Amino acid sequence: MRKHIKGIDHVVVAARDLDSTQDTFKRMGFTLTPRGYHTLGSQNHCVMFGHDYFELQMVPQRLPGREYYYDFARIGDGLAAIALKTDNARGAFGELAAAAFAPTEPVDFSRPVQLAEGTKTASFRITQLGLEQTPGGQIFLCQHFARDVVWRPEYQSHANTATGLAALAIISPDVAVTAAAYERLFDVKAKAIREGLLINTGDTPIAVVSEEALAKKLPGVWISARHQPCMAALFIRVRNRDMAERTLRAGGLHPTRVPDGSIAVGAAEAHGVAIIFG
Repeated sequence: MRKHIKGIDHVVVAARDLDSTQDTFKRMGFTLTPRGYHTLGSQNHCVMFGHDYFELQMVPQRLPGREYYYDFARIGDGLAAIALKTDNARGAFGELAAAAFAPTEPVDFSRPVQLAEGTKTASFRITQLGLEQTPGGQIFLCQHFARDVVWRPEYQSHANTATGLAALAIISPDVAVTAAAYERLFDVKAKAIREGLLINTGDTPIAVVSEEALAKKLPGVWISARHQPCMAALFIRVRNRDMAERTLRAGGLHPTRVPDGSIAVGAAEAHGVAIIFG
């Protein structure tokens, strides 16, 4: 494992219409943070858990440094990026550069957060890897400077009983080649699983699988129409699957109970990413 990579901090769902996307995820039973406006020009809502989260993000125009997300959403909404936890973005930059990666120079940005006690600032430092080095989507490292502003307890309780990220899946026509890129990134050896190969990130694992294998695991669930390899499925840990299913149906969604008992919402309803509650 790399010294300055501590697992998955959050994942990013890129959206073309953030109003529509936030409505869908609210109906799924998630509590969303108020809309944030980054100094880089992007807008977001976050779904916060105890140690990680996922972000719904919109880039309203093709802005410097945000081109990837804007172009991604022009094709369609979906799971676009993984943010890795780091305690030191500059240290991670040096570590990855020494390992023959090509990370971008670390960039600082922030967004104001309106709280009961007044306005505070959530600030971050990120360094990104080139898309050619991480097949399936954008990978960047994210250092938080104001975790108490981002991880607010009032946003961590969800009607669907969600408690955190369990895993995510990348579908690929060549599982071994795609997995090798992530083995190199995390400096680990992938573990063979029934569906393909599993990458240990330090906490939330990344499964690299074929489309056929994931379809067999999630029968009747529409996964993705994006060009492969792509980040296609997000697995969410819940306390109560039955409550998750009732909440989803009450919100007008059409969840499917899959063979292992998990509850899945297909990508057509969940803005380009299959979401599995288990």
